[in-house]
Amino acid sequence: AYLKEGQEIVDFLNIIGAHGALMQLENIRILKDMRNQVNRIVNCETANLGKTVNASCRQVENIYFIKEHMGLESLPRGLFEIARLRLENPDVSLLELGKMLSPPLSKSGVNHRLRKIDKIAEDYMARTDEWKRSEPLD
Repeated sequence: AYLKEGQEIVDFLNIIGAHGALMQLENIRILKDMRNQVNRIVNCETANLGKTVNASCRQVENIYFIKEHMGLESLPRGLFEIARLRLENPDVSLLELGKMLSPPLSKSGVNHRLRKIDKIAEDYMARTDEWKRSEPLD
């Protein structure tokens, strides 16, 4: 007979009285399960870190775009402050950015403001792109 499932093997070792082998097998299974859990956590954290870095890069690019084409001073005060802080601190989390403000702002509040900045930049890019396409060719 061939035993494939782990629980079947455990039951078989228990029936034949191979308790030492059973304990070794259980230890191996526990260790393997722990490694798998750690790998899943690391993979998840790595994916989240990648998303965070990409978002920060996009935010900085959009803020620089606004700075060059509109001027940061054209932004409302709250957006201006968060834009300035993001340029000065491109590698900090949203939570940390919020703590740098006076009064402090929640992670959600920082995210909301940065999304508004993204939208302003994207809307301006879309308008200027449409304007460029509508120019007559010489």
